[in-house]
Amino acid sequence: MGLWRWLDLAGFRYPIGKMGAGICWENYMPLLRSAYYAKGIELYLAPTADGRETWLSTMRHIALEGRCFVLSCNQFSRRRDYPDDYDVSTTDPNAILNTGGSCIINPMGQVLAGPNFEGECVLVAELDMQDIARGKFDFDAVGHYARPDVFKLIVSEKALPAVVLEASSGRASSDV
Repeated sequence: MGLWRWLDLAGFRYPIGKMGAGICWENYMPLLRSAYYAKGIELYLAPTADGRETWLSTMRHIALEGRCFVLSCNQFSRRRDYPDDYDVSTTDPNAILNTGGSCIINPMGQVLAGPNFEGECVLVAELDMQDIARGKFDFDAVGHYARPDVFKLIVSEKALPAVVLEASSGRASSDV
Protein backbone atom coordinates (compact mmCIF):
# COMPACT_ATOMS: atom_id res chain seq x y z
CA MET A 1 0.00 0.00 0.00
CA GLY A 2 1.97 2.97 -1.25
CA LEU A 3 1.08 6.64 -1.02
CA TRP A 4 0.03 8.04 -4.36
CA ARG A 5 -0.27 11.82 -4.77
CA TRP A 6 -1.69 14.08 -7.40
CA LEU A 7 -2.82 17.65 -7.33
CA ASP A 8 -2.91 18.73 -3.69
CA LEU A 9 -4.90 15.66 -2.64
CA ALA A 10 -3.53 12.32 -1.50
CA GLY A 11 -4.83 9.06 -2.90
CA PHE A 12 -4.06 5.57 -1.79
CA ARG A 13 -3.57 2.28 -3.59
CA TYR A 14 -5.16 -0.50 -1.57
CA PRO A 15 -5.49 -4.17 -2.49
CA ILE A 16 -9.13 -3.47 -3.42
CA GLY A 17 -8.29 -0.59 -5.76
CA LYS A 18 -7.01 2.95 -6.21
CA MET A 19 -8.86 5.42 -3.97
CA GLY A 20 -9.04 9.17 -4.01
CA ALA A 21 -11.44 11.81 -2.81
CA GLY A 22 -13.10 14.98 -3.92
CA ILE A 23 -14.32 16.84 -0.87
CA CYS A 24 -17.76 18.47 -1.10
CA TRP A 25 -17.84 20.97 -3.97
CA GLU A 26 -14.48 19.83 -5.37
CA ASN A 27 -16.62 17.16 -7.04
CA TYR A 28 -18.02 19.85 -9.36
CA MET A 29 -14.54 20.62 -10.75
CA PRO A 30 -14.24 18.82 -14.11
CA LEU A 31 -10.48 19.29 -14.44
CA LEU A 32 -9.90 17.78 -10.99
CA ARG A 33 -12.02 14.78 -11.99
CA SER A 34 -10.12 14.43 -15.28
CA ALA A 35 -6.83 14.33 -13.40
CA TYR A 36 -8.23 11.61 -11.13
CA TYR A 37 -9.46 9.58 -14.09
CA ALA A 38 -6.05 9.86 -15.75
CA LYS A 39 -4.54 8.39 -12.58
CA GLY A 40 -6.81 5.38 -12.94
CA ILE A 41 -9.02 6.00 -9.91
CA GLU A 42 -11.30 3.05 -9.20
CA LEU A 43 -12.96 4.08 -5.94
CA TYR A 44 -13.96 7.73 -5.96
CA LEU A 45 -14.82 8.91 -2.44
CA ALA A 46 -17.10 11.93 -2.19
CA PRO A 47 -17.79 13.02 1.40
CA THR A 48 -20.05 16.05 1.63
CA ALA A 49 -22.60 18.00 3.61
CA ASP A 50 -24.46 18.86 0.38
CA GLY A 51 -27.90 17.36 0.94
CA ARG A 52 -29.55 18.85 -2.11
CA GLU A 53 -31.69 16.62 -4.28
CA THR A 54 -29.22 17.09 -7.16
CA TRP A 55 -26.33 15.40 -5.31
CA LEU A 56 -27.36 11.89 -6.38
CA SER A 57 -27.38 12.87 -10.06
CA THR A 58 -23.91 14.40 -9.63
CA MET A 59 -22.58 11.17 -8.10
CA ARG A 60 -24.14 9.12 -10.89
CA HIS A 61 -22.57 11.44 -13.48
CA ILE A 62 -19.10 11.08 -11.91
CA ALA A 63 -19.41 7.28 -11.87
CA LEU A 64 -20.45 7.26 -15.53
CA GLU A 65 -17.86 9.81 -16.60
CA GLY A 66 -14.95 8.18 -14.81
CA ARG A 67 -16.16 4.59 -15.09
CA CYS A 68 -15.40 4.17 -11.41
CA PHE A 69 -17.30 3.32 -8.26
CA VAL A 70 -18.47 6.36 -6.33
CA LEU A 71 -18.98 6.16 -2.58
CA SER A 72 -20.54 9.30 -1.17
CA CYS A 73 -21.09 9.75 2.54
CA ASN A 74 -23.37 12.66 3.30
CA GLN A 75 -23.75 14.27 6.67
CA PHE A 76 -27.00 13.54 8.50
CA SER A 77 -27.83 15.40 11.71
CA ARG A 78 -30.71 16.54 13.84
CA ARG A 79 -31.00 19.57 16.12
CA ARG A 80 -30.31 17.32 19.15
CA ASP A 81 -26.83 16.51 17.75
CA TYR A 82 -25.68 20.08 18.47
CA PRO A 83 -25.16 21.99 21.72
CA ASP A 84 -28.24 23.79 23.05
CA ASP A 85 -26.59 27.18 22.52
CA TYR A 86 -25.88 26.47 18.83
CA ASP A 87 -27.86 29.09 16.90
CA VAL A 88 -30.20 27.40 14.42
CA SER A 89 -33.72 28.22 13.28
CA THR A 90 -35.43 25.56 15.38
CA THR A 91 -35.50 24.22 18.91
CA ASP A 92 -37.24 20.97 17.94
CA PRO A 93 -34.67 18.29 18.89
CA ASN A 94 -35.89 15.98 16.10
CA ALA A 95 -35.67 18.60 13.34
CA ILE A 96 -33.33 17.48 10.57
CA LEU A 97 -30.53 19.97 9.91
CA ASN A 98 -28.47 17.93 7.43
CA THR A 99 -30.49 15.57 5.24
CA GLY A 100 -27.92 12.88 4.42
CA GLY A 101 -28.19 11.12 1.08
CA SER A 102 -25.22 8.76 1.23
CA CYS A 103 -24.97 6.45 -1.78
CA ILE A 104 -22.86 3.88 -3.61
CA ILE A 105 -22.86 4.02 -7.42
CA ASN A 106 -21.33 1.59 -9.93
CA PRO A 107 -19.29 2.57 -13.05
CA MET A 108 -22.41 2.53 -15.23
CA GLY A 109 -24.21 5.01 -12.98
CA GLN A 110 -26.48 2.49 -11.30
CA VAL A 111 -27.31 3.07 -7.65
CA LEU A 112 -26.13 0.07 -5.62
CA ALA A 113 -27.09 1.44 -2.20
CA GLY A 114 -28.89 4.52 -0.93
CA PRO A 115 -29.51 7.32 -1.06
CA ASN A 116 -30.47 7.33 2.58
CA PHE A 117 -32.35 10.34 3.93
CA GLU A 118 -33.86 8.59 6.96
CA GLY A 119 -31.05 8.90 9.50
CA GLU A 120 -27.59 7.66 10.36
CA CYS A 121 -26.68 4.46 8.55
CA VAL A 122 -23.94 2.31 7.11
CA LEU A 123 -24.43 1.48 3.44
CA VAL A 124 -23.09 -1.80 2.10
CA ALA A 125 -22.79 -3.02 -1.49
CA GLU A 126 -20.87 -5.71 -3.28
CA LEU A 127 -18.53 -4.17 -5.85
CA ASP A 128 -17.53 -6.15 -8.92
CA MET A 129 -14.26 -4.46 -9.84
CA GLN A 130 -14.52 -5.94 -13.34
CA ASP A 131 -17.39 -3.49 -13.91
CA ILE A 132 -14.71 -0.81 -14.32
CA ALA A 133 -13.07 -2.54 -17.30
CA ARG A 134 -16.46 -3.45 -18.78
CA GLY A 135 -17.53 0.19 -18.50
CA LYS A 136 -14.36 1.45 -20.17
CA PHE A 137 -14.99 -0.74 -23.22
CA ASP A 138 -18.06 1.46 -23.70
CA PHE A 139 -16.51 4.85 -22.82
CA ASP A 140 -13.16 5.93 -21.42
CA ALA A 141 -12.90 9.68 -20.84
CA VAL A 142 -9.09 9.62 -20.64
CA GLY A 143 -8.50 6.61 -22.89
CA HIS A 144 -9.83 5.74 -26.33
CA TYR A 145 -12.41 8.55 -26.22
CA ALA A 146 -10.09 11.27 -24.92
CA ARG A 147 -9.28 13.05 -28.22
CA PRO A 148 -5.64 13.89 -27.34
CA ASP A 149 -5.37 15.34 -30.86
CA VAL A 150 -7.61 18.19 -29.68
CA PHE A 151 -7.54 18.30 -25.86
CA LYS A 152 -4.71 18.35 -23.33
CA LEU A 153 -4.77 18.79 -19.55
CA ILE A 154 -1.48 19.61 -17.84
CA VAL A 155 -1.40 19.00 -14.10
CA SER A 156 1.49 20.25 -11.98
CA GLU A 157 2.19 17.86 -9.14
CA LYS A 158 4.93 20.04 -7.63
CA ALA A 159 4.47 21.31 -4.11
CA LEU A 160 3.84 25.04 -4.34
CA PRO A 161 3.56 27.71 -1.64
CA ALA A 162 0.05 28.89 -0.87
CA VAL A 163 1.10 32.55 -1.10
CA VAL A 164 3.73 34.10 -3.36
CA LEU A 165 4.56 37.78 -2.88
CA GLU A 166 5.97 39.47 -5.94
CA ALA A 167 7.85 42.75 -5.91
CA SER A 168 6.34 45.48 -8.04
CA SER A 169 7.72 48.80 -9.26
CA GLY A 170 11.13 48.17 -7.77
CA ARG A 171 9.97 47.78 -4.16
CA ALA A 172 10.93 44.72 -2.20
CA SER A 173 8.05 42.36 -1.41
CA SER A 174 8.62 42.83 2.32
CA ASP A 175 7.92 46.60 2.04
CA VAL A 176 4.50 47.53 3.37
